[in-house]
Amino acid sequence: MELQGISISYEGTAADRPFALVRIRRAAGNPSRGWLTAGGQSVPIALGRGGIRANKREGDGGTPKGTFRPRQLWWRADRYPRPRTSLPARAISPQDAWCEDPASRHYNQPVRLDRSRGGDRLTRDDRLYDFIVEIDHNCIPRIAGRGSAVFLHLARDHFGPTAGCVSMTKSAMLRLLRRLGPRTRIVIG
Repeated sequence: MELQGISISYEGTAADRPFALVRIRRAAGNPSRGWLTAGGQSVPIALGRGGIRANKREGDGGTPKGTFRPRQLWWRADRYPRPRTSLPARAISPQDAWCEDPASRHYNQPVRLDRSRGGDRLTRDDRLYDFIVEIDHNCIPRIAGRGSAVFLHLARDHFGPTAGCVSMTKSAMLRLLRRLGPRTRIVIG
Protein backbone atom coordinates (compact mmCIF):
# COMPACT_ATOMS: atom_id res chain seq x y z
CA MET A 1 0.00 0.00 0.00
CA GLU A 2 1.34 3.46 -0.79
CA LEU A 3 0.18 6.68 0.85
CA GLN A 4 1.65 10.01 -0.30
CA GLY A 5 4.94 8.39 -1.30
CA ILE A 6 5.18 6.31 1.92
CA SER A 7 5.13 2.57 1.48
CA ILE A 8 3.28 0.61 4.18
CA SER A 9 3.38 -3.16 4.30
CA TYR A 10 1.51 -5.52 6.60
CA GLU A 11 3.30 -8.61 7.83
CA GLY A 12 1.26 -11.77 7.80
CA THR A 13 -2.28 -12.27 6.63
CA ALA A 14 -5.62 -11.06 7.93
CA ALA A 15 -5.74 -14.28 9.95
CA ASP A 16 -2.67 -13.07 11.89
CA ARG A 17 -4.02 -9.63 12.80
CA PRO A 18 -5.45 -9.02 16.27
CA PHE A 19 -9.19 -9.43 16.72
CA ALA A 20 -11.18 -6.21 16.89
CA LEU A 21 -13.81 -7.90 19.08
CA VAL A 22 -14.09 -10.88 21.43
CA ARG A 23 -17.57 -11.66 22.81
CA ILE A 24 -18.23 -13.57 26.01
CA ARG A 25 -21.76 -14.76 26.76
CA ARG A 26 -23.29 -17.12 29.26
CA ALA A 27 -24.60 -20.49 28.13
CA ALA A 28 -28.28 -21.30 28.40
CA GLY A 29 -29.20 -23.09 31.62
CA ASN A 30 -25.93 -22.59 33.52
CA PRO A 31 -24.84 -19.09 34.65
CA SER A 32 -21.26 -20.21 35.33
CA ARG A 33 -20.69 -21.62 31.82
CA GLY A 34 -20.45 -19.69 28.59
CA TRP A 35 -19.02 -19.16 25.13
CA LEU A 36 -16.18 -17.00 23.89
CA THR A 37 -16.67 -16.02 20.24
CA ALA A 38 -14.10 -14.32 18.01
CA GLY A 39 -13.29 -14.47 14.33
CA GLY A 40 -16.29 -16.69 13.61
CA GLN A 41 -15.16 -19.36 16.09
CA SER A 42 -16.66 -20.19 19.50
CA VAL A 43 -15.04 -22.02 22.41
CA PRO A 44 -16.58 -23.14 25.71
CA ILE A 45 -15.56 -21.21 28.82
CA ALA A 46 -16.22 -21.11 32.53
CA LEU A 47 -17.48 -17.94 34.20
CA GLY A 48 -17.72 -16.87 37.82
CA ARG A 49 -19.87 -18.94 40.16
CA GLY A 50 -22.17 -15.88 40.40
CA GLY A 51 -22.62 -15.62 36.61
CA ILE A 52 -22.26 -12.34 34.72
CA ARG A 53 -23.07 -9.32 36.91
CA ALA A 54 -23.61 -5.70 35.96
CA ASN A 55 -22.86 -4.56 39.51
CA LYS A 56 -19.67 -6.51 40.29
CA ARG A 57 -18.56 -6.54 43.95
CA GLU A 58 -15.45 -8.00 45.57
CA GLY A 59 -16.05 -11.61 46.58
CA ASP A 60 -19.44 -12.03 44.85
CA GLY A 61 -18.12 -14.63 42.40
CA GLY A 62 -19.52 -12.62 39.50
CA THR A 63 -17.87 -12.04 36.15
CA PRO A 64 -18.22 -8.31 35.40
CA LYS A 65 -20.49 -7.25 32.55
CA GLY A 66 -19.00 -4.61 30.26
CA THR A 67 -16.47 -3.81 27.56
CA PHE A 68 -12.83 -4.25 28.45
CA ARG A 69 -9.40 -4.28 26.82
CA PRO A 70 -6.57 -6.73 27.44
CA ARG A 71 -3.66 -5.03 29.24
CA GLN A 72 -0.97 -7.69 29.23
CA LEU A 73 -0.16 -11.37 29.29
CA TRP A 74 1.38 -12.93 32.40
CA TRP A 75 2.78 -16.43 31.88
CA ARG A 76 4.79 -19.12 33.66
CA ALA A 77 8.12 -18.97 31.84
CA ASP A 78 9.35 -21.83 34.03
CA ARG A 79 6.75 -24.07 32.37
CA TYR A 80 6.28 -22.68 28.83
CA PRO A 81 8.11 -20.58 26.26
CA ARG A 82 6.69 -17.11 25.64
CA PRO A 83 3.51 -17.59 23.59
CA ARG A 84 2.97 -15.70 20.36
CA THR A 85 0.86 -12.59 21.04
CA SER A 86 0.65 -8.88 20.24
CA LEU A 87 0.10 -8.12 23.93
CA PRO A 88 2.87 -6.93 26.22
CA ALA A 89 4.05 -10.01 28.12
CA ARG A 90 5.55 -10.53 31.56
CA ALA A 91 6.93 -13.73 33.04
CA ILE A 92 5.43 -14.60 36.44
CA SER A 93 7.92 -14.85 39.30
CA PRO A 94 7.31 -16.60 42.65
CA GLN A 95 6.93 -13.19 44.34
CA ASP A 96 4.17 -11.95 41.99
CA ALA A 97 0.68 -11.59 43.46
CA TRP A 98 -2.47 -9.51 43.00
CA CYS A 99 -3.88 -7.27 45.73
CA GLU A 100 -7.53 -8.09 46.50
CA ASP A 101 -7.78 -6.04 49.72
CA PRO A 102 -10.20 -3.10 49.16
CA ALA A 103 -8.58 -1.24 52.09
CA SER A 104 -5.14 -1.30 50.46
CA ARG A 105 -3.78 1.49 48.27
CA HIS A 106 -2.56 -1.33 45.98
CA TYR A 107 -6.08 -2.74 45.50
CA ASN A 108 -6.56 -4.43 42.10
CA GLN A 109 -2.91 -4.07 41.18
CA PRO A 110 0.02 -6.46 40.91
CA VAL A 111 2.18 -6.57 44.03
CA ARG A 112 5.38 -8.29 45.14
CA LEU A 113 4.90 -10.61 48.10
CA ASP A 114 6.93 -9.97 51.21
CA ARG A 115 6.45 -10.37 54.95
CA SER A 116 4.24 -7.27 55.19
CA ARG A 117 2.07 -7.81 52.12
CA GLY A 118 -0.21 -10.64 51.08
CA GLY A 119 -2.23 -11.18 47.94
CA ASP A 120 -3.51 -13.72 45.44
CA ARG A 121 -0.28 -15.53 44.50
CA LEU A 122 0.12 -15.82 40.71
CA THR A 123 2.31 -18.94 40.89
CA ARG A 124 -0.09 -21.80 41.44
CA ASP A 125 0.44 -25.55 41.48
CA ASP A 126 -2.93 -26.21 39.77
CA ARG A 127 -1.79 -24.49 36.52
CA LEU A 128 -4.89 -22.23 36.30
CA TYR A 129 -2.59 -19.19 36.13
CA ASP A 130 0.00 -20.60 33.71
CA PHE A 131 -1.38 -18.01 31.25
CA ILE A 132 -3.21 -14.93 32.53
CA VAL A 133 -4.60 -12.13 30.41
CA GLU A 134 -5.01 -9.08 32.62
CA ILE A 135 -8.01 -7.00 31.52
CA ASP A 136 -8.78 -3.39 32.41
CA HIS A 137 -11.71 -4.11 34.73
CA ASN A 138 -11.86 -1.59 37.64
CA CYS A 139 -8.56 0.09 36.72
CA ILE A 140 -9.16 3.75 35.92
CA PRO A 141 -10.39 4.74 38.36
CA ARG A 142 -9.92 1.86 40.78
CA ILE A 143 -12.90 1.73 43.11
CA ALA A 144 -12.49 -0.19 46.36
CA GLY A 145 -14.81 -3.18 46.52
CA ARG A 146 -15.80 -3.19 42.82
CA GLY A 147 -13.79 -6.31 42.05
CA SER A 148 -10.17 -7.24 41.53
CA ALA A 149 -8.02 -9.80 39.74
CA VAL A 150 -10.48 -10.38 36.90
CA PHE A 151 -8.47 -12.32 34.31
CA LEU A 152 -8.76 -14.62 31.35
CA HIS A 153 -6.97 -17.79 32.50
CA LEU A 154 -6.94 -21.59 32.16
CA ALA A 155 -9.97 -23.65 33.14
CA ARG A 156 -10.40 -26.28 35.82
CA ASP A 157 -11.30 -29.81 34.76
CA HIS A 158 -14.86 -29.95 33.43
CA PHE A 159 -14.98 -26.10 33.37
CA GLY A 160 -15.69 -25.66 37.06
CA PRO A 161 -16.75 -22.09 37.96
CA THR A 162 -14.21 -19.35 38.66
CA ALA A 163 -14.21 -16.67 41.35
CA GLY A 164 -15.20 -14.12 38.68
CA CYS A 165 -12.74 -14.66 35.84
CA VAL A 166 -13.21 -16.19 32.39
CA SER A 167 -11.39 -19.50 31.91
CA MET A 168 -10.75 -21.78 28.95
CA THR A 169 -8.64 -24.73 27.83
CA LYS A 170 -4.93 -24.24 27.20
CA SER A 171 -5.34 -24.83 23.46
CA ALA A 172 -8.12 -22.22 23.26
CA MET A 173 -5.98 -19.76 25.26
CA LEU A 174 -2.97 -20.19 22.98
CA ARG A 175 -5.13 -19.66 19.86
CA LEU A 176 -6.72 -16.58 21.44
CA LEU A 177 -3.35 -15.12 22.47
CA ARG A 178 -2.16 -15.20 18.86
CA ARG A 179 -5.02 -12.87 17.93
CA LEU A 180 -5.31 -10.60 21.01
CA GLY A 181 -3.91 -7.10 20.86
CA PRO A 182 -4.09 -4.04 23.12
CA ARG A 183 -6.96 -2.61 21.03
CA THR A 184 -9.10 -5.76 21.06
CA ARG A 185 -12.46 -5.10 22.72
CA ILE A 186 -13.61 -7.84 25.08
CA VAL A 187 -17.38 -7.60 25.52
CA ILE A 188 -18.77 -9.60 28.43
CA GLY A 189 -22.53 -9.97 28.73
